[in-house]
Amino acid sequence: MSQSRRIVLTVAAALVVLAAHPARALAQGWKAKYPELVFAVIPAENASGVSDRFAPMMAYLAKELGTKVTLRVAQDYAALIEGQKAGQIHIGYYGPSAFARALMTGAKIEAFAQDVNLDGTKGYYSVFYVKAQSPFHNLDDLKGKNLGLVDPNSSSGHDVPLYALDKLGIEPAKYFGRIINTGSHENAVIALAQGTVDVAANWWNDAHESNLLRMERKGMVKSADFRIVFTSDLIVNAPFAMLSDLPADLKAAIASAILNLATRDEAAFQKATDGKAKPWAPVDNKAFEPVLQLNKFIDNLRRKRAG
Repeated sequence: MSQSRRIVLTVAAALVVLAAHPARALAQGWKAKYPELVFAVIPAENASGVSDRFAPMMAYLAKELGTKVTLRVAQDYAALIEGQKAGQIHIGYYGPSAFARALMTGAKIEAFAQDVNLDGTKGYYSVFYVKAQSPFHNLDDLKGKNLGLVDPNSSSGHDVPLYALDKLGIEPAKYFGRIINTGSHENAVIALAQGTVDVAANWWNDAHESNLLRMERKGMVKSADFRIVFTSDLIVNAPFAMLSDLPADLKAAIASAILNLATRDEAAFQKATDGKAKPWAPVDNKAFEPVLQLNKFIDNLRRKRAG
């Protein structure tokens, strides 16, 4: 075989590999600098639950990107923010308020994918749960009672509830007997079930999906034991975000892998979403401008209270 023919065949083979596995082929240019990518998730549920949910997705990403992908369950929302700000977390799966907070504190990150509900909408709600057998039916009934929030950087579990209450003329610190930050959405429901709090904030997509239903599927609680007494305005759905200074070809490969997970590895997508979502959709930082404004409101509210 002639030298020129060998070259032609080699190039042709490379093009076949690139067409079949574009991310894997592109990885050769950045793999030396990034032998491992870290993917972190906010602790919306307990650590073992997060690990179990996302393990198949990590295996898929490692295969697609051609490099090791390590899952890290953030200790709290701030840990994900600080990890990306320090450049130690390459890909983060945020709540919208935490993502906006990361931008506000100087993290160089960009949103590229977003949750999509089964009905095609791209938003969710903050709700207040009480026990189904309790005498509480509205916010008026809860004056002087204990309120359970989630993490100070949670949208549905903290910031939106405070914003909604302010719009209603309610100052939480004076209205409720006690306010407890429980750390995670699951912990908030558990605190309510155990009587530590009388009302708990949580996320709720629709009648078909919520943190409460997710907990019920895991055998942790019965959804019928709780009911909603307040629902917020729509909140923009959660994003995936990556470091802005990653190589362009790596960023393109990450976005392609995650946005196409539902078709390339349906089982991993179903595991990650409990089969309760449509494929993730492209998004950018502009979509979270309303959340930035929400965070600024929360900051001003805290300053007023401190003063």
